Amino acid sequence: MTSTVIYEGDLRTVAQHLQSGTEIETDAPTDNQGKGERFSPTDLVATALGACMATTMGIKARDLQVDLRGMKLSIQKIMKPDPRRIAGVNVVFDFPGQLVVDEKQKTILERTAHTCPVMYSIHPDLEVKIEFNWNSVVPA
Repeated sequence: MTSTVIYEGDLRTVAQHLQSGTEIETDAPTDNQGKGERFSPTDLVATALGACMATTMGIKARDLQVDLRGMKLSIQKIMKPDPRRIAGVNVVFDFPGQLVVDEKQKTILERTAHTCPVMYSIHPDLEVKIEFNWNSVVPA
């Protein structure tokens, strides 16, 4: 088993990761009868995509001897009604100013982000837009 989820009432849950014991609390968003005081379940889906992209890029970057520490992802979730669902996710990567990569490394890292396990797991109708803001790229 991966986790447990307990419904606490008032549209809130607490999920516990069984291996580590860490917890994530959720709340319904304000546009769906909640208080919006925590991540919503759909926020977690969008955020999981970004975290998966960053993690798989980190694995590949380690192989390439590139340090991505300080890389920041900004994630926007786009909802659609009838039925209420995630219609799209926009992910913007901003890389630290001191990071220097060549064109080959940049291409490898971008392809890695596009092929993370969460990306392969989401429905193909969900529109994902990805922007990479590389601060310094040197020729290969």
